[in-house]
Amino acid sequence: MSITNIFAAGSHDVLVELEDLESVLALDAFLQAQPLPGQRDVLAAAQTVMVKFKTSEHARVAVKHLPQLKLNTAAVASGKLVTIEVYYDGEDLDTVAQLTGLSAQAVVNAHTGQQWRAAFGGFAPGFAYLLGENKVLEVPRRETPRTSVPTGSVALAGEYSAVYPRQSPGGWQLLGHTDSALWDLDRENPALIRPQDRVQFVASRNALNLHTETPTAQVADAPRGDGLEVLDSGLQSLLQDAGRYGFGALGVPASGAADTTSLYQANRLVGNTPNQACIENLTGRMSLQAHGDQVLAVSGAEAKLSITPAPEDLVRTEREAYMDAPFALLNGERLDLAPTGNGLRSYISVRGTIQLPKILGSLATDTLSGVGPAPLATGTFLPVAPPENLQVVGEREPSTLPIQDTDGCFVLRVSVGPRDDWFGPVGVEKLLNQQWLVTSESNRIGVRLGVEGEASALERVRTGELSSEGVALGSLQVPPSGLPVLFLADHPVTGGYPVIATVIAEDLSAAAQLPPGSHIRFELSESAPSTEGN
Repeated sequence: MSITNIFAAGSHDVLVELEDLESVLALDAFLQAQPLPGQRDVLAAAQTVMVKFKTSEHARVAVKHLPQLKLNTAAVASGKLVTIEVYYDGEDLDTVAQLTGLSAQAVVNAHTGQQWRAAFGGFAPGFAYLLGENKVLEVPRRETPRTSVPTGSVALAGEYSAVYPRQSPGGWQLLGHTDSALWDLDRENPALIRPQDRVQFVASRNALNLHTETPTAQVADAPRGDGLEVLDSGLQSLLQDAGRYGFGALGVPASGAADTTSLYQANRLVGNTPNQACIENLTGRMSLQAHGDQVLAVSGAEAKLSITPAPEDLVRTEREAYMDAPFALLNGERLDLAPTGNGLRSYISVRGTIQLPKILGSLATDTLSGVGPAPLATGTFLPVAPPENLQVVGEREPSTLPIQDTDGCFVLRVSVGPRDDWFGPVGVEKLLNQQWLVTSESNRIGVRLGVEGEASALERVRTGELSSEGVALGSLQVPPSGLPVLFLADHPVTGGYPVIATVIAEDLSAAAQLPPGSHIRFELSESAPSTEGN
C-alpha cells in the first residue's frame, strides 16, 4: 500500500489519498477490521479513503499513525457473491452499444459475462460502485443527467456499473432494471451489496416490477398513554438526535440535529442525556398538546411560547414560558410556538425518552436518504417514557444563537482544504476576504451561498473532474458555478466537486441557524489536525 497524501478535512476528519484502487480497498478493509482510536466511519472511494473521528485529537493522532501502517493489498477480502436478475430494456442500451462498438446483445453478454466487485459505496443508501473484470463497457456519463432515475435501474458510468436503490436524479447510462431490493431496513443487513462483495448479473427473459420509493418509518398517529400530540407541525418538524454513525460505506449519512449545541442544551435543561431525540422545528412555529404531565424546554431559534390550559380546566389560565429554560406542560395543555425571526431551527425536548423504534440505532430523520422516522404531521403522537437516570432539570441558560459582528456578518471559522489547490491562493483569498449571502435554496443538506454587490464567485485554476470522494460535515464544496455549498447534517457521504475549505466543528451549530438573507464571513482557524510532514 502506498499513501501519496494525507489531508485534514475540517476538525475531525482525515482524507487519505492512495496510489491505486487496490491500496484504497486494502486500507478500507484494514480500518473496518481494526478501527483506529476514536474512529467513527470509513468512506472508501476511487482514489481516497476518508476516516471520520469523534474528536480533533483522535484525528491528529491518526495523521501520524496512518503512514506507518503496513498492509497487504492481496489480502483484501472478497466478500459474498450476490446474483442480480436484470431485464435489459434500458433507455441507453443502444447508446452504450454505439459508444462501445458492440451490438445491444453483445453489451448484455459483456455485462452478464463477468463478475463485478463492489469497490465502495456512496451516493445513496445501498448504492455500490461495481468494478468489472475488464473495461469493455467503459462509457462516459450522459451529457445531461436525468432528473429522475427509477428505483432498480441498472446502469453504467466510466468503468463502473451500479443499481439505483431508490428513485433519484442521475447521469449514468441505463441498461435495464431489476426488482431486487438493494436497500431494505427489514433485513439484518439492509444493503444487499456491501463493499468487497462480488456481483453476478443474470439476464431475465421476463419484465420485472419496478419499485417506486424506499419506505420510511412512520411514527404513531393515535394517542396512547403519556406523550405529546402534534396539533400543528409548522413548516417542517423532524425527530433528531445526535445521528447514526458507521454506515457511511453503505451511503447512509450521519444526519442528526443540524444544531447540536441547541440539541444538547434542550436535553440538559429537562434532565435528559445529551443524545436523546428532540423535535427539530424549522422557523419556530408549531403546536403541541400534552398527554399526561410533561416537562419541556425549547432552545435554538427564538419563539414566543404560549401555554393554553385544557378547555375543561377552570383553574389555570393562559401563561407564557421562557426560551432556554425548563417548564411544565400539564395534561391537556397546549403549547404554541410563534417565531420572532431570530434563528432558524428550534429544538423542543421532553423529559424522558420518546418511545419509537430506532432506525439503524437512531431516531434521526435524514431528509436526503429517507432513512429514519417520517416528518411529523398534524395528529402525530409521540409516546414518552419517564427518564431512567433521574437527573434533575436545569436552570435557565443563555441563548446558544450566533451573534453578528459589527459589520452585520456572522463569522464562521474554517480550515483550508482538502482541495484548495483547485482554486489556488487567489481563490482562498477571495473566500476569506468577501462576504457571502445565505440563499433561500438552503436546507438540512447544505447552506447554499450566493454573492451580491462587488463580491463574485470562485474560479478554478484546474481543469477536469475530481473523482468522487468522502466529504466532511461543514465542507465548502464548490460546483462549477463557483458558489460554495456549506454541507450540514444531511449532506451526501461522497461528493464529486472540490472542497476549498471546511467550517470547524465548533461553528457548525451557528451555520445551521442562519436564515436566508444572512451574511457570512469566513476566517482561518488553527484547530484542524495538521498534516505537515506527510
